[in-house]
Amino acid sequence: MRYEGPIYRPPSEADSLLIQATVGCPHNRCTFCMVYKKGLRFKVRPASEIIEDLNAARAQLGDWSGTIFFPAGNTIAAPTNILVEVFSAARQIFPKVKRMTVYGSAQYVIEKQEAGLRRLAEAGLTRIHLGLESGHDDVLSEIKKGVDRAGQIEAGRLLNKTGIENSVYIILGIAGKALSREHAAATASALNQIAPQYVRLRTFVPKTNTILLRKVKKGDFIMAGPHEVLRETKTLLENLTSSTSLRSDHYTNYINLEGELPMDKQRLLQEIDHALKRDKSTFRPFFIGNQ
Repeated sequence: MRYEGPIYRPPSEADSLLIQATVGCPHNRCTFCMVYKKGLRFKVRPASEIIEDLNAARAQLGDWSGTIFFPAGNTIAAPTNILVEVFSAARQIFPKVKRMTVYGSAQYVIEKQEAGLRRLAEAGLTRIHLGLESGHDDVLSEIKKGVDRAGQIEAGRLLNKTGIENSVYIILGIAGKALSREHAAATASALNQIAPQYVRLRTFVPKTNTILLRKVKKGDFIMAGPHEVLRETKTLLENLTSSTSLRSDHYTNYINLEGELPMDKQRLLQEIDHALKRDKSTFRPFFIGNQ
């Protein structure tokens, strides 16, 4: 199996077989992300090479019955025909595979349109890890996400319509102090319209060699502290009415919140209230990320 450039996968894919389908990210403009800024330009690996790697994995693992994740940063942007060929081959090579997943941003999900997404679902794609980050248009514009709130909602609805699971990522604190509450409320409102199967929480950490870190250092972006991020999280949960699985499986978060909504909402809100009573010195310290 061959890998090129930075290879990242979601924590929930820790036990997945990693078969690289694309290199880099076609957008690569988000102000908070450092992963592909100095890496190789986005490209799609030939289907024949990807299938060779799948066969190499079969030779090593036998009849793999786990899950497969196809890096890199925005694999859903690859041509539909290539993805269909790869997912179909993966199912033939590993007939017992439980799940096949990719990263994908809303604008590239929309480009597939309903017909393309249905083809991918039929070929075996079961889940897309989608970086929503925020449901607030001003925040999305400021972080150069490349898509607005309406586009995020459209992409989410397309996934639901075509039967592909949507694992959505939210960045707490990405609006700084200035728009913290507005970001939380607007994000909850967008999630209610999207109705994703999973909502995964991350907390903003400035990363090396990013525009947002430079703004933090200049004082142009005032970061939210632990208590402000927790209050932001509380606002998000209070306004979130959609049925979904909430996860906070990430090292950046101040507390771990996991549950099924709406069933576990009151318990989760109580956990936040309890954490708000803690002194800020008891939470993880400020740090600059390098990965």
